Amino acid sequence: MAKPTRTGRVAGKTAIVTGGASGIGEAACVLLAEHGSGVVIADIDESKGKALEARIVENGGAAVFQRLDVASEADWDRVVKYTLDWRGGLDIVVNNAGMSGPQGRTPVHETTVENWDTVFGVNSTGVFLGTKAAIEPMRQAGGGSIINVSSIYGIVGSRAGAAYHASKGAVRTFSKAAAVSYAPDGIRVNSVHPGFADTAMTLELHARPGVREERESLTPLGRLGTPEDIAWGILYLASDESSFMTGAELVIDGGMIAR
Repeated sequence: MAKPTRTGRVAGKTAIVTGGASGIGEAACVLLAEHGSGVVIADIDESKGKALEARIVENGGAAVFQRLDVASEADWDRVVKYTLDWRGGLDIVVNNAGMSGPQGRTPVHETTVENWDTVFGVNSTGVFLGTKAAIEPMRQAGGGSIINVSSIYGIVGSRAGAAYHASKGAVRTFSKAAAVSYAPDGIRVNSVHPGFADTAMTLELHARPGVREERESLTPLGRLGTPEDIAWGILYLASDESSFMTGAELVIDGGMIAR
């Protein structure tokens, strides 16, 4: 198998990607590695994570899998320490891990506190902990890029469920606050807002009668997104090409919220 061409867009950098074993996270890991970054595939799915590690290494990239529960500060401390020992620095953190499912789509009057806390634990607390863990290593390196994956549902409302909307909206505003706080350190913090896309998380939903057709009709470009569509935006924010971007929202949704 031919090795990927190194374009230098993130050459020599080191990234941690949460939820990196599948979906948008997997696509981001592959693309970052193809463009020269060492990648820590951080996920709770050991089987998929190790398989992706092997695939990236076989294709000439640098990647390792590390098990990470994003809601655990101890896990974050361990994975960041491992990353620093492995590569000597940390330049990019992609806080991509998220959850939706039945818990995220529950209407307000049926949402329990436990339900709410579970969704926030992954979608919001995980982003906070990942950002927090990256600050000191990035300060020591003179800067870095933190990319927090939110959703169009962190910007607009729908019937998708209040906990999901609120947790993704928290990511959006948190990213702006962190961007302002750490700009003097050269640390950029931006959020990415995918629209309707085919991922492992949406597989069951998009298989329901009429759901795919409805979402395609709401998207001006007339199709659902792919994980790669989102990963290209992540690569841009990870690279020095976006050096004047911080506190921004990168919406990748086929025009859906422009309607």
